[in-house]
Amino acid sequence: MLGFGSRSRMVTPDQALPGHPEPLSQVGDVHAVLGSSLRGPWPGAERIYLAAGCFWGVEEIYWQLPGVVSTSVGYQGGFSPNPTYEEVCTGLTGHAEVVSVAYDPAQISTYEVLKAFWEKHDPTQGMRQGNDIGSQYRSAVYVTSADQRAVAEATRAAFGQVIAARGYGDITTQVEDAAAHPYYLAEEYHQQYLYKNPAGYRCHASTGLTLPPLA
Repeated sequence: MLGFGSRSRMVTPDQALPGHPEPLSQVGDVHAVLGSSLRGPWPGAERIYLAAGCFWGVEEIYWQLPGVVSTSVGYQGGFSPNPTYEEVCTGLTGHAEVVSVAYDPAQISTYEVLKAFWEKHDPTQGMRQGNDIGSQYRSAVYVTSADQRAVAEATRAAFGQVIAARGYGDITTQVEDAAAHPYYLAEEYHQQYLYKNPAGYRCHASTGLTLPPLA
């Protein structure tokens, strides 16, 4: 059995589980809250993928934001294709728990999407978030455009200055291109989990600090 130490180190490609050629579970395509498609397309919308700890609570934040068209939860940033939740929890797939956010840029900006991201978790904790320990809980942003990358890097720098002034360490959040990291939908029971289970677990290790406007 893996201990906390091994789960908190990023697995290498040669150590990763082999994964599966196809998904092992069937996932529907209707958002339980918004009624939209989990997979798209969403005409006029942009998509970004955000990892900020346990994906149940992160997804709940985003389906409540005006301008968000759809959300789903899944696995991204690792090496094993079509992983199961149990496999991701071993730390041997390399994946993070991620929320896919499709949003209408006419109603909500990329800055506003990322403002919620930075303010609702502690991006300095490395391979953990609060009491959730392991590489699956790391902080990451997977962007789908050059504009998203620019905003992600600018907001990371701006928030880094704010939290450094309060004694926090360096931000550990990765900013990566989503095209290089396939997104795999999590199992059906994880989708909109806190809507289906309102008393379920939430982990938000927030710093309590605010992202300033970009210059």
